[in-house]
Amino acid sequence: MGKLVYKVRPNDYWRIGEHENWFEEMAAKGLHLKKLGKMFATFEKGEPKQMKYRIDISIDRKISKDQLDMYAESGWQYVTRDKLFYVFSSPVEVNAPELHTDSAEQSFTIEKLDQKLMGNAIFTVVATILMIGMLSAIWFLEGTPIYVLIEGWAIQQTILAAFIGYTAYTSLRATLSIRALRKNLMEEKPVNRHATWTKRDRLRSAFVVVFTIFIGLSAAIPVVQLVKNKTITLPRENVDLPIVRLADIERNPHLIREEPEYMNDGVDWGNRYSVKWSPFAPVQYDTDEGGVVLGKEWSDGSGQYSPSVHTKVYQLTLPAMADSLIADLVKWHQYDENKEDYVEVNHPDLDRLVVYEGADTKKIFASKGKGVIFVRYYGDAETNTIVDEIEKKMKLIAGIE
Repeated sequence: MGKLVYKVRPNDYWRIGEHENWFEEMAAKGLHLKKLGKMFATFEKGEPKQMKYRIDISIDRKISKDQLDMYAESGWQYVTRDKLFYVFSSPVEVNAPELHTDSAEQSFTIEKLDQKLMGNAIFTVVATILMIGMLSAIWFLEGTPIYVLIEGWAIQQTILAAFIGYTAYTSLRATLSIRALRKNLMEEKPVNRHATWTKRDRLRSAFVVVFTIFIGLSAAIPVVQLVKNKTITLPRENVDLPIVRLADIERNPHLIREEPEYMNDGVDWGNRYSVKWSPFAPVQYDTDEGGVVLGKEWSDGSGQYSPSVHTKVYQLTLPAMADSLIADLVKWHQYDENKEDYVEVNHPDLDRLVVYEGADTKKIFASKGKGVIFVRYYGDAETNTIVDEIEKKMKLIAGIE
C-alpha cells in the first residue's frame, strides 16, 4: 500500500462535475482517491495515471451488488462513497461507456435527491430561525449583551446556532444546485465534466475546515464550566478572596450569622460563594451573605437589624470590556429606580465608579484594569465604607493569575 495523502476536499459535495474533475487531476499527479471524509479526501500515492471518475447517486444510500457488478463489467470500479454519492473510476484507455447514457432517465434519480435535500433545507432553516429568535431574546431582551457575553450563558448556543445557520445555507445551495442539474439533464444537457475547482473554492473549503474545528473546540466550553464552576458555603472567618464581606462593611463585633434558612447539597444558600468561569472572564465570584447584629434594630423600628450583601466579581480577559460591562450591570440591576439615581463618581484609585443610594439599599459598580466588582448592600453602613472595601479587593483581583 502506498503512502496516504490527505487533501482538503471541496465542501460543496453536490458539485458533481467539480469533484470528478478534481479526482482526475489528482490521479494525473499520482494521487489516487481512496476515501471521502466530511472535510478531507484520502489519496494513495502511486504512479500518475490518466483516469476517469464518475459519481452516481443512490437515494437508497446503497447500490445493489448486481448494479456494482454491472458497472464493473463496463469498466467502472467502485472507489468510495459520501452520503448518497458513489464514486467510480476507470482508466482512460479502457474507454468505458458512461454510467448513464440517458440524461433524462438520470434526472429521475436526482428528483428523489432533490426532494430529500429540500426537506433537509426546510428543517434546518426553521431550526435556525427558532434558535435566532431564542438567542436574540437572551442577548438583547434586557439590552445587556456584554453582560451575557461575560457571564458565558449563551456562547455555546450561539456558536451552535452559527453552525446550524451555515448548515441551512449549504442545504439551500445544495437544493438549488441539484435542482439546476436535474433541469439540465431533462433538457439533455449532461454533467459538465470540465468544471474546475478554483482557488476561491480551495479557500472556502479551508475556511469550512477551520470553522468546523472551531465548532468542535467550542464544545469544550460547557465542559470547562462544569469542572470549574462550584458553589460552597461561605466560611464565617475571612478568606483570601476578592469578595466584599459583610463583617468588613458592618464593622460591628455583635454581627452574627443565624442558622441556615435554606440548605441544599450541603450549601447554605443564604451564605455562599460561587466560583465561575467563562472565556471572557476566567475568574468570577458570585456571593450572598447575611447576618444579624445583636441588640440593634432598624432605624424605622421595623425589627432586628439584619444586613446583607451580594457581590459579583469579574477578572476580565480584555480590560477594554470593563466600561461596557459596568453599563450593562447597571441596566441589569436597575429595577424600578430612576436612571438618574445611578451617579457616576470620580475616584482617584478606580477607573470607574457608579453609585446608587436608596433608603436601606446601596449598589456600587466599580472597575479598575481588568477587574469589575458589583456590590448590592442592604443595611445602614456608609457608601464610602463599601467603596473602601472594593478598592482593597481590586488589588487582589490584579494579583490573580
